[in-house]
Amino acid sequence: MPFALLHRDGADHVDVLTGDVVTVATLDDIPMTPGTPVLAVIPYRQITERGFACVDDGAPLECLLVRSRHTEPLSNFPPGEITLHDGGFDLSDDEYARVVEEVLRDEIGHGAGANFVIHRTYQARFEGDPRAAFGRLLHGEQGTYWTFLVDTGNRILIGATPERHVSVLDGIVMMNPISGTFRHGSGDILDFLRDPKEIEELYMVLDEELKMMACVAEHGGQVAGPYLKEMARLTHTEYLLAGRGSLDVRAVLRETMFAPTVTGSPIENACRVIARHERRGRRYYAGVVALLDHDEAGRQTLDAPILIRTAEITPDGLLRVPVGATLVRHSTPAGEVAETHTKAAGLLSALGAVPSRPLPVRGTAQSSEVQRLLAARNDDLARFWLDSRAPGALTVPSLAGRHAVIVDAEDTFTGMLAHQLKALGLSVTVLPWTTVTTPTPGTTPTPGTAPTSGPGTATTPTPGSGTAPASGSGSGTAFAPGSASAVGHPTVPEVLAAADLVVFGPGPGDPSDLGDPKMAALHRLVGSVLAAGRPFFAVCLGQQVLASQLGLPLRRRDSPYQGLARDIDLFGTPRRVGFYSSFSAVAHQTVAATPYGPVTLAVDPTDDTVHALRGPGFAGVQFHPESVLSRDGVDILRELLPSLLTDVVSPAIPG
Repeated sequence: MPFALLHRDGADHVDVLTGDVVTVATLDDIPMTPGTPVLAVIPYRQITERGFACVDDGAPLECLLVRSRHTEPLSNFPPGEITLHDGGFDLSDDEYARVVEEVLRDEIGHGAGANFVIHRTYQARFEGDPRAAFGRLLHGEQGTYWTFLVDTGNRILIGATPERHVSVLDGIVMMNPISGTFRHGSGDILDFLRDPKEIEELYMVLDEELKMMACVAEHGGQVAGPYLKEMARLTHTEYLLAGRGSLDVRAVLRETMFAPTVTGSPIENACRVIARHERRGRRYYAGVVALLDHDEAGRQTLDAPILIRTAEITPDGLLRVPVGATLVRHSTPAGEVAETHTKAAGLLSALGAVPSRPLPVRGTAQSSEVQRLLAARNDDLARFWLDSRAPGALTVPSLAGRHAVIVDAEDTFTGMLAHQLKALGLSVTVLPWTTVTTPTPGTTPTPGTAPTSGPGTATTPTPGSGTAPASGSGSGTAFAPGSASAVGHPTVPEVLAAADLVVFGPGPGDPSDLGDPKMAALHRLVGSVLAAGRPFFAVCLGQQVLASQLGLPLRRRDSPYQGLARDIDLFGTPRRVGFYSSFSAVAHQTVAATPYGPVTLAVDPTDDTVHALRGPGFAGVQFHPESVLSRDGVDILRELLPSLLTDVVSPAIPG
């Protein structure tokens, strides 16, 4: 009979579940009947339910319908002997290093995202009793979120996963971003905690899981931590996120597929990058094992750890241990090759398949210096996400009751931005760029004439004329001023015209690539709103498109600004902000004369990068005010947005 053995960190027993296994097609098909818990083994391919790219390997979504449940003491699961032979990675070290180099150069270097997780799989022939392997994990590993064995009759999954992906209990949704890997005995834990790569890596996954929390919790997620996650052979750093939510737990699973710690960010483009470079399916790696149930009050509950540090054993005895490394701008091929060896060795050592010397754990966290270094990580983070506050505490009177529409360019940072705008008093709608249609050209304001609506007096430049003055190309690759305007300026789509404020959000990609349907659409949309004089605000990619429409040249950075916090001068005020970009506008002066009126620029004197701009009825920022890295993000929104809506009559009353 199919069964599962589950042990949670700190428990003195193992939960033993038995029942029947059914295979379902989608998350919505997972049975949810009070009195019948379900243990669902969710493969990576379910990411297609969100419409994201995936190499579909056909791995099934299997559900154990629990008919019987009891507990047994740990002593009932002694470690036993197992044997692995003919073991090795499916990709050699050299092959994996080449893939890492390609992703660093061609994806992160060209603005596809901040970080990506690329996996390889250790494979071997397995001999022994899987229960003996489970016993070895129980006795050889510590600090895991779940240690488990699931036998569906079609496959066995056995693992010691450190990371809760998402849980729901008493109406509280929790997530647990973990990142950074310190191998015990490899050096000084203090050096690990000071390592900029490890610090930035954790910040980036924190931001990415805050995006997910923005979709499943009513007010987004509140951040607690950071903490050390100490295991027998490895130590990680982690945060905890919590927020109140009311979604069906299957919807929570869907909206959080899958953790950035095993995919990357932004998530949608990370899936494209994974499919492009891995070129093979992931099976259950990066998926989740989820226990769905109801509490005594009949409310749904969920507990879903990530399927990492997990071995899959097929009926013919093939063992697969997939492991991945998180690639960021500081990564090196050699370093990421070593990380995959470390992660594979951790599970293999615990299984007793390779020699190991267990080290004492859970003493490091008592060090005052460790605690100081951990606490210091929050010094420059956004208090908006770390502190609780009373409803309405941040409301700006001039924004209260106004309606904003955010155009999402495939980066769910827009969910976090929506929570900030709501906190300021706005009502908010987030729309994917694909749903914001542009009318057929024909009613575009005549080039060279002023629009009749909206603040300020702007004129539309002749498409392709390049009449906007150049403001300096700086170094690197620059694009001709005004070149993007060749796509034309149709009228403003109705859904945007009905908003008090339009926000063009961030997203991955090259803003100058008008062969990309997304980029062409964004240029049309920004051009139409700009020409009509409607109030709008642009973030990151949105600002790059706006700058191009204004005639400012764009440049790809020599080194990507992905997950980087910096102190900048923002129109005369020092501000701490977070960047996720590989492109930016450049200028030599702080005021540019454009066909839409004079535009004030916040320019970095060291490299001519335009950090922000503002003109009649519009403003843009190259950084992410919504990011946890932007200590001053919400204050910046409080300063920039009210002036955009001055003397604007609301075109519609939000319903």
